[in-house]
Amino acid sequence: MAERKPFLLRLDPATYEALQRWADADLRSLNAQIEFLLRGALRDAGHLPSPEASAKGGRRSGRSGPNDK
Repeated sequence: MAERKPFLLRLDPATYEALQRWADADLRSLNAQIEFLLRGALRDAGHLPSPEASAKGGRRSGRSGPNDK
Protein backbone atom coordinates (compact mmCIF):
# COMPACT_ATOMS: atom_id res chain seq x y z
CA MET A 1 0.00 0.00 0.00
CA ALA A 2 1.22 3.49 -0.81
CA GLU A 3 2.32 5.81 1.96
CA ARG A 4 -0.45 8.08 3.23
CA LYS A 5 0.06 11.77 3.87
CA PRO A 6 -1.58 13.02 7.07
CA PHE A 7 -2.98 16.56 7.20
CA LEU A 8 -5.37 18.59 9.31
CA LEU A 9 -8.82 19.33 7.91
CA ARG A 10 -11.03 21.89 9.60
CA LEU A 11 -14.78 21.47 9.08
CA ASP A 12 -17.75 23.35 10.40
CA PRO A 13 -19.78 21.23 12.84
CA ALA A 14 -22.75 20.72 10.50
CA THR A 15 -20.51 19.42 7.69
CA TYR A 16 -18.66 17.17 10.11
CA GLU A 17 -21.88 15.67 11.47
CA ALA A 18 -23.34 15.13 7.98
CA LEU A 19 -20.16 13.39 6.82
CA GLN A 20 -20.08 11.26 9.97
CA ARG A 21 -23.70 10.14 9.46
CA TRP A 22 -22.95 9.31 5.82
CA ALA A 23 -19.82 7.37 6.81
CA ASP A 24 -21.78 5.44 9.44
CA ALA A 25 -24.47 4.58 6.88
CA ASP A 26 -21.82 3.33 4.43
CA LEU A 27 -19.99 1.42 7.21
CA ARG A 28 -16.83 3.48 6.70
CA SER A 29 -14.66 5.52 9.01
CA LEU A 30 -14.99 9.27 8.60
CA ASN A 31 -11.47 9.39 7.14
CA ALA A 32 -12.27 6.63 4.61
CA GLN A 33 -15.52 8.40 3.64
CA ILE A 34 -13.75 11.71 3.00
CA GLU A 35 -11.06 9.94 0.95
CA PHE A 36 -13.76 8.06 -1.02
CA LEU A 37 -15.58 11.32 -1.80
CA LEU A 38 -12.41 13.18 -2.77
CA ARG A 39 -11.25 10.36 -5.04
CA GLY A 40 -14.65 10.30 -6.78
CA ALA A 41 -14.68 14.07 -7.25
CA LEU A 42 -11.13 14.01 -8.68
CA ARG A 43 -12.01 11.18 -11.05
CA ASP A 44 -15.24 12.91 -12.18
CA ALA A 45 -13.33 16.15 -12.83
CA GLY A 46 -10.73 14.31 -14.90
CA HIS A 47 -7.89 14.88 -12.45
CA LEU A 48 -7.50 11.23 -11.46
CA PRO A 49 -7.60 8.32 -13.91
CA SER A 50 -10.43 5.87 -13.39
CA PRO A 51 -9.48 2.32 -12.34
CA GLU A 52 -10.64 1.10 -15.77
CA ALA A 53 -8.39 3.58 -17.61
CA SER A 54 -5.43 2.63 -15.45
CA ALA A 55 -6.00 -1.08 -16.10
CA LYS A 56 -6.21 -0.45 -19.86
CA GLY A 57 -3.15 1.82 -19.91
CA GLY A 58 -5.31 4.90 -20.31
CA ARG A 59 -4.32 8.54 -20.15
CA ARG A 60 -2.37 9.65 -17.13
CA SER A 61 -2.36 13.41 -17.67
CA GLY A 62 -5.53 13.82 -15.61
CA ARG A 63 -7.08 15.98 -18.31
CA SER A 64 -9.76 14.91 -20.71
CA GLY A 65 -10.17 16.23 -24.19
CA PRO A 66 -13.39 17.02 -26.05
CA ASN A 67 -13.45 13.58 -27.71
CA ASP A 68 -12.71 11.56 -24.56
CA LYS A 69 -15.47 9.42 -23.09
